[in-house]
Amino acid sequence: MRFFIKKRRQPPGIIIVALIDILIVLLIFLLVTTTLKQQPALKLALPESSQSQKPGASEKTPLVVTIDPQGNLRLGPDSKPVTVDRLKQELSALASKTADMHLAISADKSAPFGQIVKVMDAAKEAGIKTVDAFTKGATAAPQPSKR
Repeated sequence: MRFFIKKRRQPPGIIIVALIDILIVLLIFLLVTTTLKQQPALKLALPESSQSQKPGASEKTPLVVTIDPQGNLRLGPDSKPVTVDRLKQELSALASKTADMHLAISADKSAPFGQIVKVMDAAKEAGIKTVDAFTKGATAAPQPSKR
C-alpha cells in the first residue's frame, strides 16, 4: 500500500536571462569604476640616431627653435633670441597663419631639459601637432628626426 504518491521532480532549470542581466550589471559596474586615465608621456630622441631622417626627405622646411647649452632660445632661420613667453606668442601667431606647421627643436646635448619641455608645451599651446627633434646621425651631420 502506498500512502504517498511520489511526484517526479524535474531538476531545476537555469534561467539564462537572469544570468545575462547579472553579467551586464557587473560589466557596467566595472566600466564605471575603472579609471581609463592616460598617463602623459614625453618621448625624446637621443642626441645620436642611426634612423634619423635623411636631408631632403621632407618637402616642407620646419620652423627651428634652437636651445644652446645655457638654455637660451633662438627662433627661426635668422636665430632671433626669444624668451619662453615671446616664443608662445610667436608660435601662436605663426600657427594661426599656417594650418599644417612643423616645428623642429635643435637642442645642444647639454641643454637644460626644462627648456626643451617648455618649448614643447609652447608648441602644444599654439596647436602645432608635429614637433621634430634634430639629432646627429651616426656618421653624418645634424638632421631632423621624427620623435
